[in-house]
Amino acid sequence: MRVAMRRAAHQLLDAPLILDDPIAIPILGRETTAALRADPGQFEKGRLSSYMRAFFAARSRFAEDQLAAARAAGVQQYVILGAGLDTFAYRDPSPDLRLRVWEVDHPATQAWKLERLAESAIPVPDNLTFAPADFERDSLPDVLASAGFDAAAGAVFSWLGVVPYLERGVVMATLGQVASMTTRAGGIVFDFGLPPEQLTMLQRIAFEALAARVRAAGEPWQTFFDPAELSRELLALGFAVAEDLPPAAINARYFAGRRDGLEVGGMGHLMWAGAVPAA
Repeated sequence: MRVAMRRAAHQLLDAPLILDDPIAIPILGRETTAALRADPGQFEKGRLSSYMRAFFAARSRFAEDQLAAARAAGVQQYVILGAGLDTFAYRDPSPDLRLRVWEVDHPATQAWKLERLAESAIPVPDNLTFAPADFERDSLPDVLASAGFDAAAGAVFSWLGVVPYLERGVVMATLGQVASMTTRAGGIVFDFGLPPEQLTMLQRIAFEALAARVRAAGEPWQTFFDPAELSRELLALGFAVAEDLPPAAINARYFAGRRDGLEVGGMGHLMWAGAVPAA
């Protein structure tokens, strides 16, 4: 919910928008929406909060940029892993281009999301399929096959805000499965964090503060990656390309020339692994 709140706050606090998302606010429900509109800065405390808000907006924008490029090349399948309150399917900016969308998430999370959608009177589009799954137990190809996914047709996958919370073996197994389903076209966008020992002193302080917060919430971070090593592993899994987008590149692509100083911090990276180079 915190991620969704910051994505919604981006719609109210920042101009220009990195990702124009008219669903980000109403999907939170009437009470939360009213509170956020009354005081959009209530959840923003300090520079770290600004960095996080920027990163959450940028990673969604990057995923949707990659999807747009793939759709232009003929890809017609989009899989959102760990979908949470992702809003893409309900505001597709290119509704005239054929696309099937699967939201893969824990059954309880999907039930909660459906409640939010119903409360906010946001209709579920006909091209969207909910595919309940547990990444630590279920086979992703089996889950998707049972939901009508064509593994031979090519697809774009997004996996945002999930990787750090899973064991490394689960992450790599899932990425290997995605590689097998995107050999024809498409690929996957996901975000990851650097190992603590690769952070600067100030970054390490911020890291410890955030790590303590998520640990107290019962969802500790478990997996981090060295970008160069991760790229080699992705190629070994069968992806044709693996392109890391570090914070400096994210800022250059999405935040250059802003007057408000909005930018991402130095800890989060974005990765595109796929059949073709990143857009």
